[in-house]
Amino acid sequence: MAKKKSTNRKSKSHSHKKVSHLHKIYKTKRKTKDHDQIHQDLKLKNAYELINQTIDHDIPGAAQNYCVHCARYFIDEVALKEHFRTKLHKRRMKALETEPYTQEEARRAAGIGSFIAPKKFEIKTQPDKLSLTKTFEQTMDKDIII
Repeated sequence: MAKKKSTNRKSKSHSHKKVSHLHKIYKTKRKTKDHDQIHQDLKLKNAYELINQTIDHDIPGAAQNYCVHCARYFIDEVALKEHFRTKLHKRRMKALETEPYTQEEARRAAGIGSFIAPKKFEIKTQPDKLSLTKTFEQTMDKDIII
C-alpha cells in the first residue's frame, strides 16, 4: 500500500516568509542623516563645529575624525583619508550636488507657481582641520558651503 502525504505540513521554504516584526528593525538600523540635514552641516559655521568637536570617548575616535558629507565618525586620520577614496563617499558627494528638496518645490510641482530647476552645488572633499580653521577665521560669510 502507498503511504498518504500529510496535508497539514508546510514545505520548508515557506516557513519563515514575511516575518513582519523584523522588517522595521532592519530598515532603520543603519539610518544616517538625510541630504537636507547634511546640506545644513556643510555650511562653514556648522562644519567647523562638527570637525572641531570636544573630546567624547563614547564616540569612535573620540569624535576627532568626522566626515561631514557622510555624517560618520572614524577611529583615526588614516581611516578618514581612506574613506575619502571609497565609492560610498563619492556617491554621497554626487548626491549632495543637487539642491535639497523643499516645501516650495513641492508646491511648484503641485501646480502652485512655476517650475524652477534645482541648483547644482560644487561639492569638494572636506578640508583638513587647519585649513578649515583658517578659512573660518578669514571669511565673514559663515553660510557658504565648504
